[in-house]
Amino acid sequence: MAKKSRNDNRVARHERVRKTIFGTPEVPRLCVYRSSKNIYAQIIDDENHKTLVAASSLDKDIKEQAAYGGNKEAAKLVGEKIGKAAKDAGIETVCFDRGGYLYHGRVKELADGAREAGLQF
Repeated sequence: MAKKSRNDNRVARHERVRKTIFGTPEVPRLCVYRSSKNIYAQIIDDENHKTLVAASSLDKDIKEQAAYGGNKEAAKLVGEKIGKAAKDAGIETVCFDRGGYLYHGRVKELADGAREAGLQF
């Protein structure tokens, strides 16, 4: 039997967490995806299957400020941007879905940036 890859283990963790975390229109889910070179965040209403707000390190304004999208600096900028966009969309409270990643490093910086922009979770 072949050994499971790190990503297979992450997906299994994410599925376990998703059994309990569900985004509603009142309290949507802030979902994080992290690749080696970029980081992405979406605020999702799972009841209506809609992405309400999205931001990533590939966005033009973030690319101008952070030369590389795969570091903590870029993650913090993405968190701040999604927090501001959520506020503009009338979203104040979210449930945080770390996507099976450890709450550490870039994921933590994104969460801190979103909190500084005014999101509550």
